[in-house]
Amino acid sequence: MQQTVKRVAVIGGVRTPFCRSGTLYADKSNLDLMSAALNGLVDQYKLKGAHIDEVVGGAVITHSKDFNLAREAVLSTSLAKSTPGVTMMQACGTSLQAALGLAAKIATGEIESGIATGSDTTSDAPIVFSKKISQRLVLLSQQKTMMDKLKLFKGFSPAELTPQAPSVAEPRTGLSMGQHCELMAKQWNIAREDQDQLAYESHKNAAKAYASSYMDDLVVPYSGVFRDNNMRGDTTVEKLATLKNAFDKSSKGTLSAGNSTPLTDGASAVLLASEDWAKERGLPVLAYLTFGQSAGNDFVAGDGLLMAPTLAVSKMLERAGLSLQDFDFYEIHEAFAAQVLCTLKAWEDEDFCKEQLGKDAALGSIDRSKLNVRGSSLAVGHPFAATGARIVANLAKLLSEQGGRGLISVCTAGGMGVAAIMESAKAADMRNAA
Repeated sequence: MQQTVKRVAVIGGVRTPFCRSGTLYADKSNLDLMSAALNGLVDQYKLKGAHIDEVVGGAVITHSKDFNLAREAVLSTSLAKSTPGVTMMQACGTSLQAALGLAAKIATGEIESGIATGSDTTSDAPIVFSKKISQRLVLLSQQKTMMDKLKLFKGFSPAELTPQAPSVAEPRTGLSMGQHCELMAKQWNIAREDQDQLAYESHKNAAKAYASSYMDDLVVPYSGVFRDNNMRGDTTVEKLATLKNAFDKSSKGTLSAGNSTPLTDGASAVLLASEDWAKERGLPVLAYLTFGQSAGNDFVAGDGLLMAPTLAVSKMLERAGLSLQDFDFYEIHEAFAAQVLCTLKAWEDEDFCKEQLGKDAALGSIDRSKLNVRGSSLAVGHPFAATGARIVANLAKLLSEQGGRGLISVCTAGGMGVAAIMESAKAADMRNAA
C-alpha cells in the first residue's frame, strides 16, 4: 500500500517569560517550568481534556528528580492522562529536534498531533560531591551494623565534601561553550564591534516586538513574571562596548556578557498536527514544517564546536532544492553573537563551503534585515532545551502574519547543529498548486 505523506501543520506555541539564572525563577524546577509552558498551551488552544498523541521534550541541566520529565509534566496539566510524554535531549537543539521527530510521525500518519517542549533552569542546577564521598554513601546504605558503617569512613577527608559546581564544559576538550566560541571568533576574525552591533539589534528587535503586542500570545505570564528580564530595550552599542571580556580576559578577547547569552531559566512548547486534526478542532494553521536536518562535525579536529549548523543547513537546502537566499526570514539562534557571525561568514567563504560542505561554490550572503527580526536569544535569553520550540512558535506566527518561508538554524553542544524550514500556510498552498 502506498503511503501518502501529510503536511505538518504548526498550530502555534507559547513560552514562559525567560529569566536570568538566580533571579525570578530561583525556586522553580524543570518540572515547574515545563508544566507552566504546557498549561499555557492547553489554555491558549482549548486543549483541556484533549488527548495528544505524543508530548516530546526534555531539559539539558537535570537532576535525578527529573526522571520521566515529559510524562510528569503532562500529568501536571489538564491534558488527557492518556497522553504519553517522551523525554529526550540534544543539548540546545532539544525542542527543535523534538519537533522534527514529531513532524516525521505526523507526515507518515503514525500520529495526528504532538507537542514539542523544553525547559531548563540553571538556578536549580544539581550540585554534586566528589566521587569518593558518593561511593562511601552508596556503600553506607548497604551496611547493617554501626561498626561496618564507621569503617567506611576510614581515611575520610573534609575535602571530599567540597561541592563540585555544575559546568557546561565540553567533556572532550574541557572548554566551555564561550571559550570554544572565542576560538571561532579568532579563526574567522569576528570583531568585537560587530558582535556588539548584533547584540544591540537583538535587544532592539525584541523590545519592539513587546511594544507592538506581538509577544502577547507567545509569552504566558508565570509566577508573577510577564516578560523576559534579560531584555534591555534601552541598551546601546556604546554601553555594550564598555563590558569586559568574559572568556578571554586578554586584549585579544572579544566575547562579553553583553554579546553572549546569559544562563537562563524558562520553558516553551509548540503544538504540531495534521491538517485534519486541526480542522476537526477549529484550530488555525499558522505555518507548515517542511524540512529538517541534523548534523555533527569533528570540532575536536578544529572545525569549530558551534559550526555544525552550516553543515545541517547545507544538507537541508540540497534536499529541499533551495538556495540560502530563498527565504523571507532567518531565525539563527544567538548562542553568542560571534557564533551567528561565524556562521554567516562561513556560508560566504568559498573554501569553507568546498572543503567542509562539499559544495562547488559558496552558499552566499543573506539579507541581514531578515535576520531575527523579533529578537532572539541574546535579548530574551536561552534556557537550553527551550530555545528550539521558542523559535518554531515565533517563526510560525511571523509567517502567518507576513507570509513567505523561514529558515531555522540552532547550534548545540557536542559539535551538532539542527535546522528546519517552515512555510506560511499561504506560501505552501501556492507551492502545492503550482
